[in-house]
Amino acid sequence: MDLRLLRRVLAEASPYRALLMGTTFMAILLAPLATVRPWLVQKMVDDHIVAYDLNGLLRLALIFVAVLLLHAWLTYLFTYFSGVLGQAVVNQLRVKIFQHINRFSLSYFDKTPIGTATTRTINDVETINTVFSQGVITILADFLTLFVVLGMMFHTSWELTLIALTTSPLLVLASYLFKEAVKASFQRVRSEISRMNAFLQERITGVRVIQLFHTEAANRDRFRDINRDYTRANLDSVLYYALFYPAVEIISAASLGLMVWWGARGVISETVSMGALIAFPIYLNMLFNPIRILADKFNTLQMGLVAAERVFTLLDNSEEQEVSGAKQVERLRGDVVFEGVHFAYRPEEWVLKGVDFHLEPGKTLAIVGATGSGKTSIISLISRFYTHQEGRIAVDGVDIGLYDLHALRRRMALVLQDVFLFSGSVLDNISLRDPRISREQVIRAAQIIGADDFISRLPGGYDYPVMERGATLSMGQRQLISFVRALVFEPDILILDEATSSIDPASEAIIQRAIETLITQRTSIIIAHRLTTIMHADQILLMERGEVLETGSPEELLKKDSGAFRKLHDMQFIQPEWIVSLS
Repeated sequence: MDLRLLRRVLAEASPYRALLMGTTFMAILLAPLATVRPWLVQKMVDDHIVAYDLNGLLRLALIFVAVLLLHAWLTYLFTYFSGVLGQAVVNQLRVKIFQHINRFSLSYFDKTPIGTATTRTINDVETINTVFSQGVITILADFLTLFVVLGMMFHTSWELTLIALTTSPLLVLASYLFKEAVKASFQRVRSEISRMNAFLQERITGVRVIQLFHTEAANRDRFRDINRDYTRANLDSVLYYALFYPAVEIISAASLGLMVWWGARGVISETVSMGALIAFPIYLNMLFNPIRILADKFNTLQMGLVAAERVFTLLDNSEEQEVSGAKQVERLRGDVVFEGVHFAYRPEEWVLKGVDFHLEPGKTLAIVGATGSGKTSIISLISRFYTHQEGRIAVDGVDIGLYDLHALRRRMALVLQDVFLFSGSVLDNISLRDPRISREQVIRAAQIIGADDFISRLPGGYDYPVMERGATLSMGQRQLISFVRALVFEPDILILDEATSSIDPASEAIIQRAIETLITQRTSIIIAHRLTTIMHADQILLMERGEVLETGSPEELLKKDSGAFRKLHDMQFIQPEWIVSLS
């Protein structure tokens, strides 16, 4: 067992120190109290039943009932408060993990399945609960009970105790083998459930693609294999339990038989009292029952520690967004400069190579180029989702890394091609539940963008419940909602990434008007394949394989007869002769 890891888990309970100490105190109190009952049975037999003392017997019987009720009450309190302690720690850990995951850089999510993070936050954290509710404190209580019971047994009859313990080496050996086998199976269970969660998360999210390309059968077979591995890991642990408990029953029965055989001889020879012979089976049950379940509890504790190690590995992950900058800003002018910027997602695999441009405040920059030319990487660097390796990026003359990350992003808005909407109302998806944004501000922004008409026609209007990822809304409606979201936060720098690429021609006119409204009097960066959406831009940046191929205003670039932008323009706007002849 990793004691360092156990100490760290217990340290998570430090805010609930009083509850932890109270639960531990009850565990200490329960141990000697449990041994009072067989001792009372022995006294009742030796001092009162044999002597025909009914009054004394009644008095001890009442004490026995009182002790039994007190023990039951303390057991209830111990079980309840140890569970409360575990849930309190779990609740605290879930919040801590969620906040930590939200601070991760995008590079973490580029290489980690979402299902893995989900497993850490839900399944693994819940398993840590067992460290408190069924683990370390209950193990402490069981060990205390064992020592107290052994002490009482030796005090009552050392000969009967030694006879009863002759089978204990077999019990210890069986418990050790069981503990090791179940530990290995539990580790497999944790790994397999993580695989299953990651698979389900990905396949359920991409169910449209699966259905579109009719790959349900292949995914069903793949899930069947994963599910089979998970089931086998669970069945292994079931097998070990099925073998262990009957073995313990046989060992404890053999111990009881030896004790009764030797004890009966002792009663006949008057070396053992009748009360001791009757009380010893109760002592034996109190001795063997904790030993029987201790192995299981050690495995439960070990499983909790395995889960804790996974959780702490996640919490110790340092792939957080760089928030080292301290410069606060209420507003930005929107002056953006790239000077010799090199950037790679993986070392030496350059995505951007020496990118230079200057975007003046209030102007619009359009970035065009083939897929993979580095367009999205540029806006990711401006938003500080990633950090460039070489060169300089400045906003309003200040290196972008010197800004407080949250202060910088509050002055930016990003509209993506794939609009992400959360489960909730239209109003919540626009305001993102920011208390600074009122319903009136949302409605006013929707009216400016031109989205108020369609939102008002929805059942419930702005309170219309949006399904997961906006499944019940059209692409154009989702895009308009994202524009309203961008406007209501009043950004100084607006970034549009392929905002019209998936829009039909009828919706494109509406979206185009929304774009023109959004970019008015603010610095804007637009990525687009359709040149119709960028001909109003003040500056165009044509990218190719991570480098700036051409830059200038649309008019300047169109004057270059053999220029790359001119060729791109002619491909989209000038029909080939064979099409003209057909018309």
